[in-house]
Amino acid sequence: MAKSKSAHFCQSCGYESPKWLGQCPSCKQWNSFVEEVVEKASSRVPEWRSTTTASGVQKRTNKAAIIHEIVYSEEQRITTPDNEFNRVLGGGIVPGSLVLIGGEPGIGKSTLMLQLALSIPNIKVLYISGEESEQQIKMRAERLSQHSTANCYILTETSTQNIFKQLESIEPNVVVIDSIQTLHSSQIESAPGSVSQVRECTAELLRYAKETNTPVFIVGHITKDGSIAGPKVLEHMVDTVLQFEGDRHHVYRILRAVKNRFGSSSELGIYEMQGSGLREVSNPSEIMISQRDVPTSGVAIAGMLEGVRPLMIEVQALVSNSAFGTPQRSSTGFDTKRLNMLLAVLEKRFGFRLSAQDVFLNIAGGLRVEDPAIDLAVIAAIISSQQDIPLPSNIAFAGEVGLSGEIRAVNRIEQRISEAEKLGFDGIFISKYNTKGLDAKKYNIAIRPMATLENVFSALFG
Repeated sequence: MAKSKSAHFCQSCGYESPKWLGQCPSCKQWNSFVEEVVEKASSRVPEWRSTTTASGVQKRTNKAAIIHEIVYSEEQRITTPDNEFNRVLGGGIVPGSLVLIGGEPGIGKSTLMLQLALSIPNIKVLYISGEESEQQIKMRAERLSQHSTANCYILTETSTQNIFKQLESIEPNVVVIDSIQTLHSSQIESAPGSVSQVRECTAELLRYAKETNTPVFIVGHITKDGSIAGPKVLEHMVDTVLQFEGDRHHVYRILRAVKNRFGSSSELGIYEMQGSGLREVSNPSEIMISQRDVPTSGVAIAGMLEGVRPLMIEVQALVSNSAFGTPQRSSTGFDTKRLNMLLAVLEKRFGFRLSAQDVFLNIAGGLRVEDPAIDLAVIAAIISSQQDIPLPSNIAFAGEVGLSGEIRAVNRIEQRISEAEKLGFDGIFISKYNTKGLDAKKYNIAIRPMATLENVFSALFG
């Protein structure tokens, strides 16, 4: 009979300790240890791990090989009808990959996964749900209007042993688990959703995905601080981590790649939540820019890159006199420390008196921007609001601002210029140092190279 023992696990990072600790030695969190009963079985081999694969081919034993003797062949990815999903994954679903999708409750994770399961043509998909009944999933499928021709199987089960029996009999091409916190394995005696259960169930699914070359999608809950619930080791075990973001009170959702072993980890896809499901937004720049009839001060358009995707976003700034002793510095979607740095450059180098004024900054559309190329648009919006002079609506900005007020070059300036030209902008302010090797004649947009912020202020405000 297997031995049983009790251990304490950190709910934040999964650190294991034989006794309770006030502070976790690994992640330094306080009061995060919980006691769980762990069963150490003599054999941890699941029932699905037979000596042959589903097609009857004998499994080989891996041996060490010299790296130059390894033959590399391009992975044949499964392409879905969802172009945004394909872009975030790096070109499609990789066979044998384990993908973790996290997001807030009610944001649309289950809708996205069910829509994916129903839309892939000529692919057998097994959708496993531990949170909803078959009738609830059927109602959602009817709302998506895609269930009539889909080759999708539905299983409502939480025991991994029963799940692997169904996987062996159905032999699906794609597996979806909704969610990992509801599964439990008989190898572990703790409750579903605990650190040890989440880790063990994910390890079993990882072995299944790699040995059968079947892609597995796992839906995971997140904690109140926005991280994936469960041990941090969960994110290290999987091949890809996707974050589904957005405001439940708005219609737009962002699918962001946080980690991707098969592609870029800085890609994002944008969706619009409708009554019939999630709709792809193929041109997100149009929804990021507000339409106005009257020119408004404090608004500037920035050309940014998210991964390899160019976006034109709207930067909104509001500068007002402070009603209290300490002025406020607030930003939404932009780093507050970088905002303070840009304000210090304006005050020190160019004499703008902003120390006694409140400054509020907002990135329209709910995006979180880390591209330094929007510095120039941020400064232009702030000065426009302070001077109460509207900027021309047909002008865009793409440049990084240094501490001495110089405008630094940014990467992939051609893509930013092309995106501004496609959306109908008449001119774009860029760094003077970006013009080297740039053929301005092939663009139908006025490219205005600037060396310092002083040149920009003279061109905009006179």
